[in-house]
Amino acid sequence: MPYNSHKDLPNSVQNALPPKAQSIYLAAFNSAWDEYKDPEDRRGHQSREEVAHKVAWSAVKQKYKKNDNGMWCENV
Repeated sequence: MPYNSHKDLPNSVQNALPPKAQSIYLAAFNSAWDEYKDPEDRRGHQSREEVAHKVAWSAVKQKYKKNDNGMWCENV
């Protein structure tokens, strides 16, 4: 279930991340969705969706971090 736009992302992502970070999440999720379509490409018994979400969050965390107020902001 790849995402077409920010409005298609889960509410937890939309409500937590700024728009640029949502774009990173969307692109990484969609890429991982394609890359890990075959179960043998995934570790353990994780679903394709679980893996894609993990990859997406990892991509966001490379450029964003939570500040002391719990808001996601760009790493500087």
